[in-house]
Amino acid sequence: MLLHKLYVRIWLAVVLAVAVLTLLVGWAWRMAAEPPLREVVVRNQSGVVIGSGKAQPHPEGPHAQQPPPAGGTDDVAIVRGVPHPGPRGRFGEGPEFEVLMQDGQTMHLHLPRRPATNWRAPFGFLWSLALVAVAVALGTYPIVRRLTRRLETLQHSVQQWGDGNLSIRVAESGNDEVGFLAKRFNRAAQQVEALVKARDALLASQKSLLANASHELRSPLTRIRMGIELMGDAPHAAAKDEIARNIGELDLLIDEILLASRLDAKEADLGTVEPVDLVGLCAEECAHTQTTLDVKTGEGELVVPGVGKLLRRAVRNLLENASRYATGDATLILTKDGQTAVIQVCDLGPGVPPALQERIFEPFYRLPGASERDGGVGLGLALVKSIAQRHGGNVCCRNRPEGGACFEIRFPMA
Repeated sequence: MLLHKLYVRIWLAVVLAVAVLTLLVGWAWRMAAEPPLREVVVRNQSGVVIGSGKAQPHPEGPHAQQPPPAGGTDDVAIVRGVPHPGPRGRFGEGPEFEVLMQDGQTMHLHLPRRPATNWRAPFGFLWSLALVAVAVALGTYPIVRRLTRRLETLQHSVQQWGDGNLSIRVAESGNDEVGFLAKRFNRAAQQVEALVKARDALLASQKSLLANASHELRSPLTRIRMGIELMGDAPHAAAKDEIARNIGELDLLIDEILLASRLDAKEADLGTVEPVDLVGLCAEECAHTQTTLDVKTGEGELVVPGVGKLLRRAVRNLLENASRYATGDATLILTKDGQTAVIQVCDLGPGVPPALQERIFEPFYRLPGASERDGGVGLGLALVKSIAQRHGGNVCCRNRPEGGACFEIRFPMA
């Protein structure tokens, strides 16, 4: 509505103040001005009242021409009058005149002034005008103050936000421009705060990744250095195999660290998003790792939008994790849940303790009892989680009733 506009409210406040000021100035002018003389008293030479009258408006207007007397102009008296000197005459307040008539008589003409009332301005017009101005200023101050208080609150909040308090918010009151600005400010502040928190979380993740990576890199490098020192002039085949294995582990670690860093950076370009056939992709990976494939999608295709190499990396990491820790054959199950593609990798291993089913997806985390000789660097499942999240999906782990663990990834098909 129009009344919700701030400029309309300020305009109405100014108009109201001017109107009130005009009315009060008129009242003060009337109270300070002398009342008009509307009564006349005529006395003879002895001072006896012989006539009186009051001013009456003429029915045809104050400037209507009066008809001449019936006797003609010869009967009209020629009067000459002089006002009585002094502020007060013989007969009271008001001007007095001595009028010499044509017949020789002297008449006293008195215009009595009304007595002063209690409503008269006691200090004159200028002082009354000053009092009226003060009254109007005091009366309009609460109105203007109420309109501008929210602006000052918004200014104070913006200043605090600019000083670094990103959690500051403004009360969203009113439907005018200030209320709209407060809503926009809160929305922008929330987005900026979320971005800053995401940046801080990314920096913390990068620092943790670098700290853990530096620790993990020392182990294969140390083994390679010791192997080279023990090889001597005639290296054994076992020493060469150990060095080759450590170099391969080091290469895998560097590759996974770089991929984890790129996945953490949301703006990084990881490849072209295109339709990916999960049935064909999972069949190839199962054939590579000798894993059983169970497709339960019916006759329809199971196609999801994504980066093919990343989806393949997620499936491969799950299969390698199952073959590394399971005691029997693993099974990959493909199902369709509405518009969601579900990939399940189930094994017959010892399972994962319920308290650690979330922690195993943290970078460089290994289950208690696992050693570096078991293979892996602790980034496989963390990469699976990052890849799933970059494709709008999620991953979880649960234990099977018949024994073993089951890892499940969900990807949206649309």
